[in-house]
Amino acid sequence: MVRLLFPGSKLDPVTSIPLRPEPTPAAAERSDAARNRERLLLAARELIADCGTEGLTMDRLAERAGVGKGTVFRRFGSRAGLMLTLLNDSEADFQARFMFGPPPLGPGAPGLDRLIAFGAERIAYVVEFGDLVLAAENASRGRFEVPAAALWLRHIEVLLRDEGFDADPWLMAGSLSAALDPERLLDLVRRHGVPPERLVDSWRDLVTRVVRAR
Repeated sequence: MVRLLFPGSKLDPVTSIPLRPEPTPAAAERSDAARNRERLLLAARELIADCGTEGLTMDRLAERAGVGKGTVFRRFGSRAGLMLTLLNDSEADFQARFMFGPPPLGPGAPGLDRLIAFGAERIAYVVEFGDLVLAAENASRGRFEVPAAALWLRHIEVLLRDEGFDADPWLMAGSLSAALDPERLLDLVRRHGVPPERLVDSWRDLVTRVVRAR
């Protein structure tokens, strides 16, 4: 214990506090909630490894994690919320790199160079995390209202404006975003055997023509 004394108090203790305060009930509850969340996410990743994203249902997750189905819904809200949570770390890293990272993906390069780099990185992201991205979008009520998708659209619009594209840049950004649609990209890679490098070349040609045609 540490005694707190006021000057001139003749060493009369005013109060005392422990060196390491005991956790309050609320803190203990938060700690338990964090552990439950990590247990659920671990179980979700195991189910995806075993059954793919199609096999990840709220019922199966509750059973695998040994909790009630209501606990799963309270934690994630919906299947879309679960998928977005699973994507959170990778999405946060991707956003940080194109918003604050080094050029050409991040600030400091011309808008066209950043557009090309963004598309290349987005294609690589979809190839790696595409199943989760699709599951999150399909489980969501509005796939175009997912915050990450709105941010990508806004980023492309800003880069078009940086290049002086003023012919309805918001609408053009949506058209360019369609070229990076996860379902389309995965279909090209998996069903048609198009290598990612070819997709990047096509994206580079597309945005270059758009920007230079202004």
